[in-house]
Amino acid sequence: MKKLQLHWQILIALILAIIYGIIFPTQHGINEKSFKILNRGGVEQSVSDQLRNIEGKVYDRQDRFVNEVQELIGSEVYKKNSNVILKAAYINKPVNWFSWMGDIFLRALKMIIIPLILSSLISGITNIGSGTNLGRLSFKTFGYYVMTSLFAIVTGLFLVNIIKPGVGADLNLSQAVEGLEEKQRTFREILIEIIPDNIFEAFNDNQMLSIIFFAILFGFFITKVDNRYRNTLKNAFNAIFEVMMKITLFVIKFTPFGIFGIVAKTVADQDNLADLVSSMGLYMGTVIAALAIHFLITLPILTKFLGRAHPFKHMKNMATPLFTAFSTSSSGATLPLTMTAVEENSGVSNKISSFTLPLGATINMDGTALYECVAAMFIAQAYGVEMTLINQFIIVITALLASIGAAAIPMAGLVMITVILTAVNLPLEGVGLILAVDRILDMFRTATNVWSDSCGAVIIAKSEGEKLKV
Repeated sequence: MKKLQLHWQILIALILAIIYGIIFPTQHGINEKSFKILNRGGVEQSVSDQLRNIEGKVYDRQDRFVNEVQELIGSEVYKKNSNVILKAAYINKPVNWFSWMGDIFLRALKMIIIPLILSSLISGITNIGSGTNLGRLSFKTFGYYVMTSLFAIVTGLFLVNIIKPGVGADLNLSQAVEGLEEKQRTFREILIEIIPDNIFEAFNDNQMLSIIFFAILFGFFITKVDNRYRNTLKNAFNAIFEVMMKITLFVIKFTPFGIFGIVAKTVADQDNLADLVSSMGLYMGTVIAALAIHFLITLPILTKFLGRAHPFKHMKNMATPLFTAFSTSSSGATLPLTMTAVEENSGVSNKISSFTLPLGATINMDGTALYECVAAMFIAQAYGVEMTLINQFIIVITALLASIGAAAIPMAGLVMITVILTAVNLPLEGVGLILAVDRILDMFRTATNVWSDSCGAVIIAKSEGEKLKV
């Protein structure tokens, strides 16, 4: 019997996970087991004693549980201990039976990201050869990233101005936002931090831009040393890369199980999806429609005419990483699968994919840039702030720069949007308006980010004269 292709396995797992999550929604409550978790998490005994007042009560929505806890212990105390309290109050045995598979799958992907990027980039750059070749490839890559990000932002800006989803939005739906200001960085800080003061610290903290900078530098200077050392190092990093790809192919086999665990928990944890869609449907629809235009029209047109390739054949080849990006909301975690699909299925050489894709996963965020633009305009409309053409131009430029600095992790765009709001003098608390639906939209924009990266690899490979399978 013919084995079901992996992308169909993933799609089936995705659908089953959504159904499972809807059937078994998450509840919150304090029980005897909760106090052990609170104690291990370092929560003060006085707080635990106060929480005994609601022991045994079960809440069908997280916000109702949080409101009652804040009344009991105060909002400041809750803010300090929120992660531990929510973990201690989490009630969903059916989802817990499978969510561990998602945790393990994500940990396995994250385990291979840094050695894969490092070996891939160094191997790719040593295979590129001269500094002239590297310069040409860099120019094409960055040119593509800037162009597609601008197309995405303008698409979002066009739709949000026509639909105006923020006009008449209910400001009472705003949620409290924690820690965004502390995580906010300027573009200047991002540029400075590209150069690591300790590369091993950068490895430890997953500072991707720093790791990429070091790998490019290391790979370039391998080509400048004596032939004896150059060949030894080139062969060594080629070998390490081949081993990392084998490990990646092994991890990919477990993708359906990982996605089931991730998505089932994500869906189960959503507070009343029907209410959410009815209250934020116009905003969600605007973002998804703009992403769909960029995903299904703009990028395929560029792939067809700039890359002289078959975009929808390439899209079929990319099914596994696209489904994974949608499920995990992390282009960084999806990177190993993206590289495998682009090389194995679409035929892009390692020389091109190893340079363009790690860079793309870190700085090419079309979906994120589009989302940040729409979100900023939505917040302005909701607060009744008129955005002039100058302000909208500032949003476009800032969204472009902010998307470059966004980390390849879930909800990174939410942190970076504070940069845009500050640039056009909009209230930072406006982020609370979009917080409830951010996780859902994050899935769509991450898939768009990954699709753009892969199209870029195909276009650049074709421009370098490579013959591809698409």
